[in-house]
Amino acid sequence: MKKSFRSSAAPASTAEQASLVRRLLKMLRSKLKWIILLLIVIIAASMLISRFTAKASVAQQTDYMEQAAERRTITQSLTASGTLEPADAYTVTTLMEGDILTADFEEGDVVEKDTVLYQIDSSDSETGIEKAEISLSQAQRSYASTADSANVKANATGTVYALNVELGDAVNAGEPIATIRDSATMLLTVPFPADDAAAFTVGQSAVVTLDGTFETLSGVVSSVSATTEVRTGNVIVRQVKIAVTNPGGLSDTQSATASIAGVGCSAGSTFAYRAESAVSASTSGTVTAIQVPEGGAVTRDQTIVTIGGTTLNNQIQSAADSVRNAEISLQNQKDQLDNYTITSPIAGTIVDKGYKVGDTVESGKSLCTIYDLSHLEMTMSIDELDISEVAVGQAVTITADAVDGKTYEGYVTKVSVAGTTSGGITSYPVTVQLDEFDGLLPGMNVDAEIVIDAAEDVLAIPAAALSRGNRVLITASSPSAANALEEQAPAGYVYVSVETGFSNDSYLEVTSGLQEGDTVAYEQTSSNSGMTQMGMMGGMAGGGMPGGGMPSGGGGAPGGRY
Repeated sequence: MKKSFRSSAAPASTAEQASLVRRLLKMLRSKLKWIILLLIVIIAASMLISRFTAKASVAQQTDYMEQAAERRTITQSLTASGTLEPADAYTVTTLMEGDILTADFEEGDVVEKDTVLYQIDSSDSETGIEKAEISLSQAQRSYASTADSANVKANATGTVYALNVELGDAVNAGEPIATIRDSATMLLTVPFPADDAAAFTVGQSAVVTLDGTFETLSGVVSSVSATTEVRTGNVIVRQVKIAVTNPGGLSDTQSATASIAGVGCSAGSTFAYRAESAVSASTSGTVTAIQVPEGGAVTRDQTIVTIGGTTLNNQIQSAADSVRNAEISLQNQKDQLDNYTITSPIAGTIVDKGYKVGDTVESGKSLCTIYDLSHLEMTMSIDELDISEVAVGQAVTITADAVDGKTYEGYVTKVSVAGTTSGGITSYPVTVQLDEFDGLLPGMNVDAEIVIDAAEDVLAIPAAALSRGNRVLITASSPSAANALEEQAPAGYVYVSVETGFSNDSYLEVTSGLQEGDTVAYEQTSSNSGMTQMGMMGGMAGGGMPGGGMPSGGGGAPGGRY
């Protein structure tokens, strides 16, 4: 009999194997935990060593600039470059052709406005003027004779007290047409300087002084001429008519002067007497128009009634046209004659003379150039962000490479609102004037600076010495080192916290945290790569080396601010 049986050891062996596996896994998990911890420690140590090694390497490569914290004045300025120009410049040209008869000046001469520079031969033009004058005189006589026969004019200023004709009435030469009456008022017409007279108003009070007795009377302005006259000495005047109440003793032979608002007249005159007067026709004909009705006010020489008809009107118009044509012809001839005399349009210095006596000049040629050197000017181009800080009257400091070591003082005379835009930036021209400019000449290039703000006598350090977090690196021997921050710093230095105020691109004001006697340190600007690396490392460690937090600002370029 074959005996079959199951081994009892097999189940035990399986259980032992499972137990063994569990023990091995438990041991592995325990060791793996320690292995992971060990790896973490090794990696952290490696990073820390690498970090300090890099810091040490950078520190060895970094050179520091040292400077004492000291009191100084910090300014903010706008700067620009430009070219000097004269106060005014003019190139004198000619419209005429001919031989130059006189040219009594040389380059470098100073001339006044309207000084005669050149005289060109004008004999042909003078002959033309004489002929034009004769033609005008003939036309004027013809027109006066024709026109005066048609118009019945007032011989005084006043009111048409009586009108003796109606439209369509036939009148004879010498027949009374109207009666004008004004027995209470006298008129004094005198010239005043044109600029002053332009401000006078009708009804304004006037003081009239009688010649001989020096008696004064009150008057009022009745009219101010709208046109000007040029009198002897190039005095420009306007005629002002003053109405004066007749006290009973004035006549048209009495002369007087007047003053208005403290301004005296340029010359005296006689009164015009407004008395009742009869106006008669100077020719026979039919009343074709009544210009002023009965009761209407008239002025002296104003037409009251027009006599004539179609024929006479045509004659008058033809005569008027002849006068006008003659006037235009004469004026053209005179204008041409004036062009033969070349005068200086401005006061200034002759800087170029192109023609001399005996030369023949052609029309349109440049004869000479004149500069007004009473002062020099330059134009600064100011950025739109800064133009609001510029005003007329501001002082401007000017230097020129051509005049080494000398500084000039100018001032702003104009801030233009007409800006120019380029690349999305608008700039505005600012005109600067120099009254004292010894050594400078038109055309020289100069640099200009406008100080727009300043802090005087403040404790200041280089702007480059400020790091992130308003920290400054100072020497360990500085008095303020007693307030050092608890953070790592290069050997021999400590960090302190400061508060800042006014600044520009070069310096900044320290309001607290430093004192005179402290010495600040900062990296040289040439070590850009080192500064970048140290800044990054400082950010990882919670503190950085100097070089961060630089104040912003432009400078050096035209219109820059610093």
